[in-house]
Amino acid sequence: MPSHEALILGKKRGLFEIRAVPDTAPGTDEILVSVRAVAVNPFERLIQSVGDIITPYMIYPAILGSDVAGEVIAVGSNITRFRVGDRVAGFAAGAEKGRRSAEGGFQEQVILLEKMTTPLPDDLSFEAGSVLPLALTTAASGLFQSDFLGMRHPSTQPVSTGQTLIVWGGSTSVGCNAIQLAVAAGYDVITTSSLHNAPYLKSLGARVVYDRHCPSTPSVMIEELRGREVCGALTIGTGSAKACIDILGASKGQRFIALATPPGSFDEIPAGRGRWQKLIPALMWIVAGNISLTLRARRKGVKTKFIWGGSALHNDVGPMIYREFLPSVLESGQFRPAPEPEIVGHGLEVIPEALERQRKGVSARKLVVTLGPR
Repeated sequence: MPSHEALILGKKRGLFEIRAVPDTAPGTDEILVSVRAVAVNPFERLIQSVGDIITPYMIYPAILGSDVAGEVIAVGSNITRFRVGDRVAGFAAGAEKGRRSAEGGFQEQVILLEKMTTPLPDDLSFEAGSVLPLALTTAASGLFQSDFLGMRHPSTQPVSTGQTLIVWGGSTSVGCNAIQLAVAAGYDVITTSSLHNAPYLKSLGARVVYDRHCPSTPSVMIEELRGREVCGALTIGTGSAKACIDILGASKGQRFIALATPPGSFDEIPAGRGRWQKLIPALMWIVAGNISLTLRARRKGVKTKFIWGGSALHNDVGPMIYREFLPSVLESGQFRPAPEPEIVGHGLEVIPEALERQRKGVSARKLVVTLGPR
């Protein structure tokens, strides 16, 4: 049976290893892609260490990886939008509930859903294309799903809504995409980051960038929004929700926060020795933080809800982004893959190193590993 190599997480809290896995033919609404670049995310790293908590449905051995770009090598019987040889980027759904390992991105060949895949223009590299999928899908879910901010959909010729979106954590992968999506939908965007990233975020469309490290930033933003109407906030990073609850609570408009980050971190939880000594305090901190945020939001008249990036698989947001919006704006350059890719190395064996580098922190960059022929 034909096979290819994949980076396998063999068991819960196990180590990654490279194994041969059988080739899989695409289903009727799927395409098979030869992977040329993958980007890494905190999500994949956390599945390895705390997957029994955040993805209890996961079946092992598992193939992780959400962000891929490559060349189409086979198409399903219902596919008319793609042909063999096309260059594409797409959301690899293997880590989502009910999906299969053939859809995990950390392998030489991956099955992608047509509705979650976009063509890449010839002048856009695979490395650049690979930074898009999970962060873009997460941002789009928070902004456009009816059970979140329910904003107007993006277009190539946006008309101003007169409303302002707050993106707390603009230089993150999700933040960079949220800024561009909101601007393309006709919204004014104000955001936060380290100030050395301000020029970059303004080039993506943010009107004002505030220093996320400055204690007075929430009060300054409240003054900035006086007399304006907000459509809500999308928050990324520890402490972001508390700040935006205070800002929205003092502002006019929709008081709703789409949360991309819990009030605590699993970053320091090891998969092996010492796990429980760090996991229990982290869980207690997160639970206490959620209770505190819920009470604070209730006092301020603000609603909050956590985003799950993969939810766009099950509603109209995924196809709207990947079929209707991305192809033309990537071709024209109106939408930029952001943040910029930083290539860590080549080959599946480099992915665990990239995940560890990602854990240590990356600013306005996304770590990418190349695959396939050099």
